[in-house]
Amino acid sequence: MKTTLLLAGVAMCALGNPAMAQTTPPLSPAADTAAQGVLVFEPSFFAASRPDTALDMISRLPGFALDTGDSDTRGFAGAAGNVLIDGQRPSTKSDSLDSILRRISASGVTRVELIRGGAPGIDMQGRSVVANVVLVRTVTLERVLETNAYFYPDGYIGPVLLGRFSRRDGDSQIEGSISATSDRTDGTATGFRRRFNPDGALVQDADLVLWDRIRNVRATGAVQRRIGGGLLRVNGVLEWESIENSQSVFVRSGPGSDTSSDEDSREVEGEVGINWVRDIGPRTALELTGLQRYSSEDYTGLSEGGGDSSIYAYDASSGESIGRAVLRYRPGEQWAVEVGGEVAWNVLDIATRFEENGTPVPLPSASVRVEELRGEVFGQSTWRPGPRFTLEFGLRVEVSEISQSGDSDLSKSFVYPKPRLQATWTPLPGRQFRLRIEREVGQLDFEDFAASADIDVGQVEGGNPNLEPYKATVFEAVYEHRFWDEGVIDFTLSHSELTDVVDIIPLAGGFDAVGNIGDGTQDVFQTRLTLPTTRLGVPNGRLQLRGTWSNSSVVDPVTGQERRLRGDQPFGCSVSFNQDLKGGRWSWGFDHGCNTDRNPVYRTREIRTNYGEAGASVYALWKPRPDLTVRVNVGNATDRAIGYARDIYAGSRDVAPLSIRETRRTQMSPWLFVQVRKSL
Repeated sequence: MKTTLLLAGVAMCALGNPAMAQTTPPLSPAADTAAQGVLVFEPSFFAASRPDTALDMISRLPGFALDTGDSDTRGFAGAAGNVLIDGQRPSTKSDSLDSILRRISASGVTRVELIRGGAPGIDMQGRSVVANVVLVRTVTLERVLETNAYFYPDGYIGPVLLGRFSRRDGDSQIEGSISATSDRTDGTATGFRRRFNPDGALVQDADLVLWDRIRNVRATGAVQRRIGGGLLRVNGVLEWESIENSQSVFVRSGPGSDTSSDEDSREVEGEVGINWVRDIGPRTALELTGLQRYSSEDYTGLSEGGGDSSIYAYDASSGESIGRAVLRYRPGEQWAVEVGGEVAWNVLDIATRFEENGTPVPLPSASVRVEELRGEVFGQSTWRPGPRFTLEFGLRVEVSEISQSGDSDLSKSFVYPKPRLQATWTPLPGRQFRLRIEREVGQLDFEDFAASADIDVGQVEGGNPNLEPYKATVFEAVYEHRFWDEGVIDFTLSHSELTDVVDIIPLAGGFDAVGNIGDGTQDVFQTRLTLPTTRLGVPNGRLQLRGTWSNSSVVDPVTGQERRLRGDQPFGCSVSFNQDLKGGRWSWGFDHGCNTDRNPVYRTREIRTNYGEAGASVYALWKPRPDLTVRVNVGNATDRAIGYARDIYAGSRDVAPLSIRETRRTQMSPWLFVQVRKSL
């Protein structure tokens, strides 16, 4: 802790001392990037680390944290990550942004641009900061084979194989990849479950043995060509995944019997995406995007113990169809306008069943079909009157109709305007202020409309057709300061006014369900530091620190008392360090999540506080040749324990007494990851 404070103090001294502070890396003289608020990082900036992929380059951008987006968000606009490729967002949701960047070799990147606070003509995807990976225009041919394996102390080996091919010739591209995985997670572990009476006396002690396996096969492909006067890209993803897990509980003392639970799920998912961009004038461009997704999943969970048994199972299929059009107009160098619209149709068809000792148990909304037809129109304008100031204003209006049929028939319509205003001021090189005011609207999880069960703890949850999405008005202020070429420190303060907060509510019949519990607030303060250590006597090193403090308030629907939002972590932090040696032939580093997670979840008869000790990992890279990389990771080096504490009440916790306190802890054990990456 003393070392962390000392290094932070050194950074602050650099901020206040003009003799120590320096501007950011040189900007590209070919593009008027200084006037556009864009920092350009040429390949020479990354040379010391000898990156293999575009993802390696993105991870070295000072003050930038990759956000891959949320593929579960319905529609296209809200699922975007914060990295563009040749100025365009990938026309996919199922293929993650980090996977796409990992398939682009560093030799195929001509530069990486960091856009802070917006710039005319750049699609910021509704974000304050984005990175743009610009690919080379010359002919490049890439063939890469990766052989990876996870090694565990009990002798189990989890192989991961990956092969990919790509060819680029200017705008023409073709690429494909296939991967296969068979591994396990922290769902394979051992530990204990202990139950105490309200006075703290131990009433039951049990051992836990957990086992899981994940198998996955995934194929991706893309083709890009000049067609119809524009640039057309077609991409596809096909994936199969199987997840199996089991839990055995062996009672060592106290009342109760041994129990076991087994779960098995299989899922197939496919996606096809199309994107076409064409200039229709010297200052006007049109972009059209189409996307089709489909998935099917089967799940069965069985729990047995003490002569009793329960079964929860479901069959589910879902689909999404998206059409999107965007028109961009740039009347001058200081001003850009973007207008467009999007239409999306989503469907979830799910049938669940629950049995106890062979007898079916009726569940609220056990079998439902949920459909949503959603449209959105939007407009955005970015104005940059001078090199120091940028103003961005946008308005999105979302119209949707959600209908449910099956065990309950219901239809709801929503209209939500979502304005956004962001101002960016750069008074001096390397110093920037960003202010944002935005109206955000969440999305409903279709699965919350249907019943569900947590089979390993014997919890059943009803479906709720009367859900509404949460709404938030967000006020955010950011200050960013760059120093020592690669050093960055930033501070972010945000305040959110929440309405229709989504949480757990009681239902008639003794079930819980996801529902709306009223209004709330949340305040978050975060600071991040990227500190180059060469001037501190550690050459080619980089230390990264993050601290996040959160405070929230909402009224509990059961007790009527004020409490934190569900899952809100009061404090979070992380520390990481990496260093390049011998011109990038060797690299090493570590990551440490320095806080212990304690996230509360409130139910009608229970308060569950999830628990996770700080984790750490260490890695080393060896690059004996430009076409060969060997990586070794030691994961979960601290053998962290995870679990939860449950306060279980005899009835509704506003009137019933505390019945049992339960503590659960499991440990996965450390693991070794070995990767060999060869360019062919």
